[in-house]
Amino acid sequence: MRICLVSETWAPEINGVAHTLGHLSQELQRQGIQLQLIRPRPKDGSTFEAAEVELQVKGFRVPGYSDVQLGFPAGRAINRLWRSQRPNAVYIATEGPLGFSALRVARRLGIPVVSGFHTNFDHYAGDYGMRWLKVPVQATLRRFHNRTQATLVPTSTQADALRTQGFDNVHVMGRGIDSHHFTPDKRDPTLRQQWGVGEHQPVALYVGRLASEKNLDLLVDTLQAMQEAQPDLATVLVGDGPLRASLQRRLPEAIFTGFIDHDALARHYASAEVFIFPSLSETYGNVVAEAMASGLGIVAFDYAAANEWIDNGQHGVTVACGDTSAFITAAVELCQHPARYGRLGRAARTRIESCRWEHIASTFLAILNNVREPIDDASHPCRL
Repeated sequence: MRICLVSETWAPEINGVAHTLGHLSQELQRQGIQLQLIRPRPKDGSTFEAAEVELQVKGFRVPGYSDVQLGFPAGRAINRLWRSQRPNAVYIATEGPLGFSALRVARRLGIPVVSGFHTNFDHYAGDYGMRWLKVPVQATLRRFHNRTQATLVPTSTQADALRTQGFDNVHVMGRGIDSHHFTPDKRDPTLRQQWGVGEHQPVALYVGRLASEKNLDLLVDTLQAMQEAQPDLATVLVGDGPLRASLQRRLPEAIFTGFIDHDALARHYASAEVFIFPSLSETYGNVVAEAMASGLGIVAFDYAAANEWIDNGQHGVTVACGDTSAFITAAVELCQHPARYGRLGRAARTRIESCRWEHIASTFLAILNNVREPIDDASHPCRL
């Protein structure tokens, strides 16, 4: 079977979409699937060596968000590729200009298409002060995804929400975790010494983009309240983004690591005690699963990955979405009780470690096989 992956983000870029596609492509390759990749040309000139063929197209940076790149439409190049090396199915991971052009070509050639709903772009419109765009963005996303044979989402809650909004053929394809890589065994005393913390001193960790959509005002308020209640608490923020400078001013005692590599990330998780994640813009939130596998006591809102995997009080602490005072209270209480966050972390590890990427890849292939019927283009006019 030959599958073409179309995405406007790919490793070495650091985000949830690239993370998911990286693991998924590895598992597909192990299962003997031939892969094509279509993506914008990366700055570092890298290629995806596992691909049978890779088409890199021109890209452009998003104004005000320079580390995000979109691909220009590339219908002619995609058409040439697929006429010479036709895939059995196409998976479009992003709804940018490149994704739209790939969908047009696939429909014209009668190639089955499955799409992924990885990013809540309609939510982002509100986070960046453009709430008036939320409805038209949602309509555009719905139009795009309803032109595909299936839309894949990571949780049943997300699937129900999209169905309510008029999205058709929504299927759940979860996310895996490499519990051999993310493990409490990678706790690193040397790293903790570099942070300036003692053996039994608590560390609160955040991992994610330092950007408006991550609800970082609440993160600041929470960490400040935690430090007031637990004066010896150290805080570490892993990631980078447009808000880093302002966060450093507001949290002068915190340690900011910037982006770090995969191995260092596992050590950072394992070397902390509690994980604070206030975001409300995730479709999943891979970092929650990584923190669980690393044995941390977690405080998060009750949605996305936290809703899927955490029973409140058993595998972590979850609070109702948007209840900021409850979120802060939960984090303050947890950081003061080592026995409790230790117990929650152990239970979280047990809960998540059986979720393997090989099972996720099998689900993905089953969905693609179900849609591999020829498309009657006359009955599915392309109106994109």
